Amino acid sequence: MPLPHAPPLEGWALARLAAALIAVDPGLGGALVTARAGPVREAFLDTVRALINEDAPWRRIPAGISDEALLGGMDLAATLKTGRPVMREGLLGEIRGGAGVLAMAERAGPGLAARLAMALDGPDAPVILALDESADPDEGAPRALAERLALHINLSQVALGDLDAAGEGVDRETAAMARMHLPHVLSGEAARALTETAAALGIDSLRPPLMALRAARAAAALEGLDEVTDAQTVLAARLVLAPRATQLPRAEGDENDAPPDDPANDRETRNEDPPASDDETPSPDALTEITLEAARAAIPADLLARLEAGVPNARSRAAGKAGAAKRGGLRGRPAGSRRGDPGEGRRLDVLATLRAAAPWGRMRRKGWKRLAPGPAVEVRREDFRIKHFKEKAETLTLFVVDASGSLALNRLADAKGAVEMMLAQSYVRRDQVALIAFRGRGAETLLPPTRSLTRAKRCLAALPGGGGTPLAAAIEAAEALAHGAARQGRTVTLVFLTDGAANVTRDGHGGREAAMAEASEAARRLRAAGHGAIIVDVSKRGAETARVIAQDMAARYVRLPAGDCGALAQLARKAAA
Repeated sequence: MPLPHAPPLEGWALARLAAALIAVDPGLGGALVTARAGPVREAFLDTVRALINEDAPWRRIPAGISDEALLGGMDLAATLKTGRPVMREGLLGEIRGGAGVLAMAERAGPGLAARLAMALDGPDAPVILALDESADPDEGAPRALAERLALHINLSQVALGDLDAAGEGVDRETAAMARMHLPHVLSGEAARALTETAAALGIDSLRPPLMALRAARAAAALEGLDEVTDAQTVLAARLVLAPRATQLPRAEGDENDAPPDDPANDRETRNEDPPASDDETPSPDALTEITLEAARAAIPADLLARLEAGVPNARSRAAGKAGAAKRGGLRGRPAGSRRGDPGEGRRLDVLATLRAAAPWGRMRRKGWKRLAPGPAVEVRREDFRIKHFKEKAETLTLFVVDASGSLALNRLADAKGAVEMMLAQSYVRRDQVALIAFRGRGAETLLPPTRSLTRAKRCLAALPGGGGTPLAAAIEAAEALAHGAARQGRTVTLVFLTDGAANVTRDGHGGREAAMAEASEAARRLRAAGHGAIIVDVSKRGAETARVIAQDMAARYVRLPAGDCGALAQLARKAAA
């Protein structure tokens, strides 16, 4: 298969070449595949399976797999039958030296990600193909897992017709020969170029450039080369480094000029040509520039837009419906078993109790003084295991809307639209919502905590605008309502939509300076209460007063995007997570 010279491989051809690299060097860990379920994604999985070792095991890994099924544990039936501990192998042991397909990787919890990462770091590691179906760029596979999968492949733009148009690919025999040739491939100048490219893209880990070097050597082995060339270096940068970029590389004009005593600078001043070189291989600096330019061109469009807007590439595992975890819950999701006595609502975990007692069977039987044979397993009090559950606290999103005259003249309609979208998202997550409006001389609780979306929209639509900005009174009213909800076990998130320009004091008198001082004092008290908060600046050009209030409150500061209420709704959801 040709490597990317001119023009570079794109789409399905590039994805198929990535599958060949995984087969040549399983030490790449595998791939993070972004694609919806469908024939294109299945075709990629079939390509990988057709290229790896024929005898290698191939298993599916459910995102909700239990630790026992993943890591192995005691075979209870065999243990009870024999009277001695009999262990069975988990799924990770079954795919050792093979491949595992993690479906719905975006739903994998941190525990599963940590165990898969441990398996990838260990000897005889399997190949993991993590399937990411998330459409939100801020959600996706856990970072601990994604960082250990060298190749990040996006198949969302590959059409079904592209599969036949790409031509023939690498076969299993070619991949096997390349695997045998891989130890003899030299890296050349690729290590330096890939490391400098990773630094320019803001990648703060040494693992990506090392994996990029492995990908470059695997690509060279596929070509039958003894040393990595610039084509394989560029390919590795596109597949490994570009999707991990956290910043855009600086332009050449941003760099400091060369010092006066630089011979290259003197030649430019005298308009002399650089000395000719007999070797057509590009210099290390030139190779770095080529690699960096190729990586920049390969940055996904959505990621490029985020980086140009100054938004870092960091996936925050937002989970909208999850409040704070309650301890000692008697209901909810199972959270394992622990030693204890049943009673008072605590339920005995029979299987876990038998597993705890089984290893002691032979030793306890030796202590029996009767002649008749006893049971294979003797259960004692210290073997009792009690079921534990993880229950999430109910979430309350409290919207505090500025309806003063300054906002009514500008963006009150936009603020109402953003709140309506956030209310709809809260309704989908079955969260409670509350609404406080402030204008004139004080703040009013228009809607106490409720799940009724209809009531919330009705109160919001009837919200008038005009008057002063009693921000201190609004913060105190929000703190009181949040305190009461927290005492009832709810996790509270406060969303303030305001420009922060307070001009009415608590007692209803005017005075901008005194009103701002009271608002800052109230914000610091709310900060001490520990509630999560977000300040949405609804002014047209951004208000410094809103930034000051956000700092005093230790809240996240964002500006209301012009005409894009959906973006604000996503920000509020992340703040509530």
